[in-house]
Amino acid sequence: MQRYNILWADDEIDLLKPHILFLNQRGYDIEPVNNGMEAVELCNSRAFDVVFLDENMPGMSGLEALTEIKNNKPAMPVVMITKNEAEKIMEEAIGSKIDDYLIKPLNPNQILLSLKKLLENKRLIIEKNNHNYQQEFRKISLAFMDHMSHQEWAQTYRKLVYWELQLGHAENADMAEVLQTQKTEANTNFCQYVKKNYEDWLNNPNADRPVLSHQLLRKKVFPELKPEVPVFFILIDNMRWDQWRVIEPLVSELFDVEQEDTYYAILPTVTAYARNAIFAGMLPSEIARIYPDLWVGEDEDESKNNYEEDLLGRQIKKYNLNTKFSYHKILRQEQGHNLAAAIPNLFSNGFNAIVYNFVDMLSHARTDVEMVRELAPDEAAYRSLTKSWFEHSPLYEILQRIAERKAKVIITTDHGTIQVKRPFKIIGDRNVNTNLRYKQGKNLSFEGDGKVMVVTRPERIFLPKTNVTTTYVFATGDQFFAYPNNYNHYVNYFRDTFQHGGISLEEMIIPLISLSSKNE
Repeated sequence: MQRYNILWADDEIDLLKPHILFLNQRGYDIEPVNNGMEAVELCNSRAFDVVFLDENMPGMSGLEALTEIKNNKPAMPVVMITKNEAEKIMEEAIGSKIDDYLIKPLNPNQILLSLKKLLENKRLIIEKNNHNYQQEFRKISLAFMDHMSHQEWAQTYRKLVYWELQLGHAENADMAEVLQTQKTEANTNFCQYVKKNYEDWLNNPNADRPVLSHQLLRKKVFPELKPEVPVFFILIDNMRWDQWRVIEPLVSELFDVEQEDTYYAILPTVTAYARNAIFAGMLPSEIARIYPDLWVGEDEDESKNNYEEDLLGRQIKKYNLNTKFSYHKILRQEQGHNLAAAIPNLFSNGFNAIVYNFVDMLSHARTDVEMVRELAPDEAAYRSLTKSWFEHSPLYEILQRIAERKAKVIITTDHGTIQVKRPFKIIGDRNVNTNLRYKQGKNLSFEGDGKVMVVTRPERIFLPKTNVTTTYVFATGDQFFAYPNNYNHYVNYFRDTFQHGGISLEEMIIPLISLSSKNE
């Protein structure tokens, strides 16, 4: 059993011997002192796991000793003990970054609980999480054996992300490895589900189908338009459900989270298709047919998302929404700061669309820049990097400005990403697109088509055809496509990078969050 060293400073320390004996018997070694100055000197010369400080000591008070200790050793846990329940005393102690606060007369179990919370909290949480996940593991695995609906798949994915975040703190990785195996199994089953049902979702109006990209604004956003309450539609490109979960605490300080929901991205799960579908309210082949001036094909060099504002304007007009709207795309820090400054002016609009591209740039930078790979070697680090960026970003500043007044905010994305592991050999001519998760062309050759989703009739899933024999091939799970030429170099370079375009829980089941201002 591990023993802990506790420094206890109280001018009546002799009266606390029963409490000290109680703690000794439970694995805590107590160093008693009767004044604040000695407590500060001991903290400077020795290491303690926790310091107990009486607030009202003669000479150097507990608050003065607390300040000195925290100045020298900011991370040392300090518990303030006092007879005085005055609010001002508590506020001073909290402002000086105490870790707990106890009121005399002390109860032995009260002291023990404080120590366990400070010293054994992490171990107890890990043990409880491991136990709870072991119970949940069987339920999730059994669910794969049933015919799950799109709602049940979304719920399962959210459960897996929940446990991924909980078990990510575990010091031993055994349970996290079990979870990763279960997540891989889930993706295998989910990909089969999509391959079986995707075409039906798009062609059968009576099918049990999720809200898809092209239906998002009409079904989930436009109904929120109301006089006097502007809607801010914020699309963070490439944001997964787990990334939303790590920034949610920051967002919820500003807004009431009314609903945390998901919707499904269309295929291919890339910006050129999914985001154009969102703003047009149409599937890709419909955009190409009805608005040929606003659709840029795979065989064209022009950027594929230059016309989102035009597509949005036409969708608003199509549904006779009598509202002023604005559209803003943020690609650089300066643009974000400028938009933050202009937020008060946008409250005169009924609808404001903001596309923020940082997370997409982060995933590309992690592929191409060695330093970013080092900063985000795995899923947990990738989430941490996302949170750090968000906290210091103009986007957070934009949300702070919106929160100052009454508004409705909807945060979402166009698709997610998956960390790819397994290469899949494919051969195509020079006109085949470069995306690692889907291929589109007329001369595609590969083996084992059961491991991918092959679409020989793109019109059935509303994708444009550049020629009569155009075929689409979608990677599933954590696969990525690799050409035989220079195969080993290519595989080593792209393995473990974050990619999008194919079929996976991470790419297709994506966040849709409704917020309202606290300051109304």
